[in-house]
Amino acid sequence: MQFDFNEDQVMLRNLVREFLTDQCPTSHVREMLTSDSGFDRDVYRQFVQLGILPFPERYGGGDLGMVEQAIILEEMGRVPYPGPYFPTVILAGSALQSSGDENAMARFLPDVCNGDLVLTLAFMEDDTGWSPNSINAEVTKDGDTVTLNGRKRFVPFAASADVILVVAREPGSTGKNGVSLIAVPKDSPGVSFGQEKMFDVTQRTSTLTFDNVSLPAENIVGTAGEAGRALESTAERAAVGAAAEMLGASRRSLEMATEYAKERKQFGQYIGQFQAVKHMLAEMLEKVENGHSAVYYAAWAQDDNAPDRALAASVAKSTMNQASRKVCGDAVQVMGGIGFTWEHDLHFYFKRSKHLEVHYGDVDHHYARVLDEVLAGRTAGAEV
Repeated sequence: MQFDFNEDQVMLRNLVREFLTDQCPTSHVREMLTSDSGFDRDVYRQFVQLGILPFPERYGGGDLGMVEQAIILEEMGRVPYPGPYFPTVILAGSALQSSGDENAMARFLPDVCNGDLVLTLAFMEDDTGWSPNSINAEVTKDGDTVTLNGRKRFVPFAASADVILVVAREPGSTGKNGVSLIAVPKDSPGVSFGQEKMFDVTQRTSTLTFDNVSLPAENIVGTAGEAGRALESTAERAAVGAAAEMLGASRRSLEMATEYAKERKQFGQYIGQFQAVKHMLAEMLEKVENGHSAVYYAAWAQDDNAPDRALAASVAKSTMNQASRKVCGDAVQVMGGIGFTWEHDLHFYFKRSKHLEVHYGDVDHHYARVLDEVLAGRTAGAEV
């Protein structure tokens, strides 16, 4: 693998940073907090039309890999961007691609690529787990019709999505057997929304209830009852993507703390000259750089279908879960608490990192996955 970005990747990073800096400054982030949808649809449409999506060119995508998506998400974490890119592209888009359902991809991806369609993925339920064992919502098939019942929690930007991909299981099935992915139009009869109040107010999530929602059987994405493997792949990409976004938030927090330490004086000296502050900033830098290595190795492993791709994804997410908590928290301390006031922008990064820390697998979840992968021998150098 390459240990630095190539010329195209550098150009992509610069393009995304320039767009987000111009179109999504923190003043725009604050403005979106009081909007109905939580994001500007025109800005979102312009963003996805940059040709940055990981979908095949035949659907209008840029055919980019996970490394490029990590670059994009890191830049989004530096803003922090309020919008449905992650649920549409990384969650629902990955699930569509992993399903191998060409009809479903042809049905949804062209509109996703031109910015006219917002998707999301409804996976988590009351126990907030990310394994197939956590799925209790049920889908029953009767001829050409399927009926969906159950409740989903923390569905990102569900109230703004046009179509929701819902994970449900056949009655009596267990584990990843019998798990299906169903495309549910937002306005389907029997679908109700409950808005949730999140710590990160830039992230809109909802509780969804499905009460005898009747849909055509063609709305099942992929093969009925066999979505487990596709969802495992989606969960891995979500973990890597969330880690990349946390990396961006952490790197920006470090930059802000460093800038402040160079300007703030106490007792006639810049606080950056005090040994305690120097050590704190040095430890923050070490965690950011370690996180960078873990994130981009995991992204490369996804693109290369490496035998340790699942292991690498869990290492990246668990590493950034802990690193971002430390880096963003210490940035607040360097600023003497001013960083957590509403008027200062630093709290956005702290809250974004805390929000993502518990989503797509917390530390304990990924530690358990690391153990499973190591005991199974799925490590670097192993045969696929």
